[in-house]
Amino acid sequence: MQKQRVFTLEEAQKKLEHYCAYQERCHQEVEQKLRQMKMIPTAIDRIIGHLIEHNYLNESRFAQSFARGKFRIKKWGKERILRELKLRNISPYNIRLAFREIPEADYLSTLESLADKFWLANASREKQLQKKKVYNALRYRGWESELIFAEIKRLENDL
Repeated sequence: MQKQRVFTLEEAQKKLEHYCAYQERCHQEVEQKLRQMKMIPTAIDRIIGHLIEHNYLNESRFAQSFARGKFRIKKWGKERILRELKLRNISPYNIRLAFREIPEADYLSTLESLADKFWLANASREKQLQKKKVYNALRYRGWESELIFAEIKRLENDL
């Protein structure tokens, strides 16, 4: 069995500075990383305080970056992004800031193109099943039901 390495406060701090500089992190991820390093609670608090003070760790910046990335790259809807941010204990204020990063026009055009894609992918299916498949695919990605129903109605009328 391999022995767990023991880190000094300074070593752990440097390691976490690099960890946070590489990619935006939330407080929860940093705390979890420090616990994996077997740091004691007072050391964890000091290191997190240092990271915040020196702007390595910023929850608003994390939330904004997370929302932008998940929307643009993974094409997630606001409900999925909200759920994931809440899972990371992001404050309601920072969640509202994050949603400002997603322009409404982009949001709706992304939903439209996703709906078109799923509609065509299921074109060979019976209509009811096709609608169900499109609905389920979009709900899984966190899009709002009322928007999905509007898209399905649009797709049906475009026939």
